[in-house]
Amino acid sequence: MTRRLPIVATIVVLLAVGTMIGLGVWQLQRLHWKEALLAHYRQALTISADVEWPRTPAEVEDALYRHATIACTRVLSLGAEAGHNAKGEAGWAHTARCAIDGAGEADVVLGWSREPGETLWNGGTLHGVVGPGRRGEARLIAAPQLGSLDPNALPDPKDIPNNHFSYAIQWFLFAATALVIYALALRKKWLGK
Repeated sequence: MTRRLPIVATIVVLLAVGTMIGLGVWQLQRLHWKEALLAHYRQALTISADVEWPRTPAEVEDALYRHATIACTRVLSLGAEAGHNAKGEAGWAHTARCAIDGAGEADVVLGWSREPGETLWNGGTLHGVVGPGRRGEARLIAAPQLGSLDPNALPDPKDIPNNHFSYAIQWFLFAATALVIYALALRKKWLGK
């Protein structure tokens, strides 16, 4: 009795396994990219000089985790969102959307409190740390905080997940599992069970 491999099924399985291995290799490449990015961010934390407020996505990337000063010429909106204070306690981060002279608009975190009550603020100059914001924009986390608010947690690159290695291992295990299952299916077919 000849044991012939089913050509179409074998090609499909090998293509799937090749794709999974490729995805695992891609995750390893992303791991190295992420490690370099996190090292860049950790370095940025040590720079005490202010960076100019970013206007483009490329400038945002270079400004993250640096100190900055902005002049909020007009408060467009005030709000509050879930956040943590410098001690790690959960509560409300008080926010504002500002018009900035010559730089468009920016989100700022004014400080933290236990309650989401409205914060009164008419704008002005704020110092702080540039953190990631919504839609790829930057936002300024005020340091020192505004008025009676408590200090908000400052952005920290340690909060950025770096699980590309575990994703790579998963893809490699999926590939190995697919090969084992296919080998068992072939064995069962060849033994006539």
